[in-house]
Amino acid sequence: MSFLKELLSQNKSTLFSLVLLTVLPLAGDSVLAWTLHENQQWLVHPSAWQMLLYFVVVACTMTLSLTHTTVVVLVTAFFFGWPGFIGMLLTYMLAAYGGYLIAHSLDQGKLISLLERFPRAHAIMHELRRDSWRLVLLTRLSPVLPFALITFILTVVGVPQRQFLTASVVGMLPRTLFFYWLGTKAQDVLQLIQDPDTGTAGKVLVVALMAVSLFGLYFLFTQALKRALAQGAEKEEKNVG
Repeated sequence: MSFLKELLSQNKSTLFSLVLLTVLPLAGDSVLAWTLHENQQWLVHPSAWQMLLYFVVVACTMTLSLTHTTVVVLVTAFFFGWPGFIGMLLTYMLAAYGGYLIAHSLDQGKLISLLERFPRAHAIMHELRRDSWRLVLLTRLSPVLPFALITFILTVVGVPQRQFLTASVVGMLPRTLFFYWLGTKAQDVLQLIQDPDTGTAGKVLVVALMAVSLFGLYFLFTQALKRALAQGAEKEEKNVG
């Protein structure tokens, strides 16, 4: 209980940010869908500068959790087709990096400092950070985990920046490819966002990615817990000896 009380009292800005990152995309997706539906001429036969401006804007909206990444992928594929795919991947990296920097500035290491006062929780977190690449990869695989929210959580627990960026792109690649392909086949952007119609194969893929993500994270956590407990037992034995 003392841990929860201190977590709530000393990390109010962090917790408020987590709630905000969960709620904001719901409104942002609706605004994006309506805007693009009513002004599709903006992105018909776009110039290089228009495409660049578009990717900068959507990178900002993903960074600030104003839109879901899946929606951005569908919209990008609908308007730009496969020539825009590389831009989409670079936008992911830019959004992830921006979210990483924002989370650092908001949290400023407060959560890690708090965990240091609770040896067992700190030990588990330390063990998870040792496996940062797989941790990030597995969280990015799941299509249901919000991009900006996961970015924030992974940052405040201390995942190294390079591993965070590379594993983020690799982890999101399978679902990005699928939804991008889906977007290239659509006829109307508003209908696409409201009902992507993934079909049986798409539903199987989404469930499979969720399952791999869930069981993989469970395995990582249990292994981290076992290592933390084993190290704690060794320290106790040394102290007794």
